[in-house]
Amino acid sequence: MAVEKGRAFLLKIGDGGGTETFDVVGGMRSTSLRINNETVDVTNKTSGGWRELLSGAGIRHISLSGGGIFTDSASEGLLQAKALASSVDNYEIVFESGAKFSGAFQVTSLEYSGDYNGERTYNISLESSGVVTYVSA
Repeated sequence: MAVEKGRAFLLKIGDGGGTETFDVVGGMRSTSLRINNETVDVTNKTSGGWRELLSGAGIRHISLSGGGIFTDSASEGLLQAKALASSVDNYEIVFESGAKFSGAFQVTSLEYSGDYNGERTYNISLESSGVVTYVSA
């Protein structure tokens, strides 16, 4: 796998249209993706003192987070509207190689901040709802 630039790790938000298009969330400086797999412990007296896990069981989900500078882009306004509506909508996470994750996510947190002599910034968190697909480059 080739080295990739962090600035090319993008979060895209769907417009919710019939032929949905995706737009990069504006102003982002950082993006993070975490794949979570809940374990199901099936250890018993015959496990020889070692923990045993049930393969393929448990709940899987993906968490996204990021932050950036508020630029008042259309995608930031759409993100804020989706956060206020507490809706589950389509997003894509795209890497420089062209590989991507796509699926339904809900904005679980949107935070704005700003210092007296600095820029206005935001931080977001999203959680998956349903199947998230991965397409390699």
